[in-house]
Amino acid sequence: MSTKVTLRDIANEVGLSPTSVSLVLNDRPCKVSAASKQRIREAARRKNYVPNQIARSLVMQRSDTLGLIVPNIESRFFSSLASSLERRCRDHGYALFITNSESPESDADLVRLLMNRGVDGLFIVVSDELSPDAGLVSTLGQLPVPFVMVDRVIDGVVGDRVRFNNEEGGHQATEYLLDNGHECIACLVNKDSNTGRARMDGYERALREHGIEPDPALELQTNYYIDDAFEASAALLDTEATAVFASSDNIALGLLKRLFSKGLRVPEDYSVVSYDNSAADALFEPALTSIEQNVAELSDVAFEIMLGRIAEKDGAAPPVERILEPKLVVKASVA
Repeated sequence: MSTKVTLRDIANEVGLSPTSVSLVLNDRPCKVSAASKQRIREAARRKNYVPNQIARSLVMQRSDTLGLIVPNIESRFFSSLASSLERRCRDHGYALFITNSESPESDADLVRLLMNRGVDGLFIVVSDELSPDAGLVSTLGQLPVPFVMVDRVIDGVVGDRVRFNNEEGGHQATEYLLDNGHECIACLVNKDSNTGRARMDGYERALREHGIEPDPALELQTNYYIDDAFEASAALLDTEATAVFASSDNIALGLLKRLFSKGLRVPEDYSVVSYDNSAADALFEPALTSIEQNVAELSDVAFEIMLGRIAEKDGAAPPVERILEPKLVVKASVA
């Protein structure tokens, strides 16, 4: 195994101090001539010098690392978000620590974990928007680094945020089913989240615009897990619904699992519109008509906001909120 090249090795070769070498390689202001700077950089390249990130962080007072907290990394939407955001960070010289939260309490623990790793900023998708952990709310209010709430936001927490217009997405999904002649439409939704409630609001708005009063018996509660949706969709079979708005792809997969177990087909027996337009429906025929949340756009905007905050000198700019628009992607699951 080859010996690791140090700043002192380069300093000895060029005849300058390790401090001068460090300042040059970290692009810091210093009184070193242009010719000496060139010699330092050539020596570093020739010796394949790899910076000590910890030491570099002390000099630069930044780590060039960012943190991401997501709930349920097995979700296709959140795993796609993590992958997309990691690429953007890497392209701009940042490493991204990706962590998986399993509860509101672990949100706060992960914030502290990432802060202890010296990250320059945090992207946070909270586990619970309606009843967030009090420790998390308190911690976010005192963070010494910028943070961006992505996709899910906590009302009352002052900070940058970027999300999709969930109410509009629910409206588009239901409007499409109505336009295809369906009047008895069920909604499988997580009412315990702001995103779920907003999607259900859009569902109800579309019904009312068509003169149909929403029926609570058709609004079936489920969490964002396939097994939960499978259990919740059992009640669907006791209704007169001919169509279903499934408010996430995981929920849609649980619904499809239930229908297929009963020998029922999509769209012959039930028309279905899903939400997220992830790769989940590639496993099923027909492909699901779905509301698309453009993950690339979401990660681009979140990263753009973060870069702006890191570049600020005083951090005095008011919080930024960006609301992105979803779109309907028509496939083959609606008759």
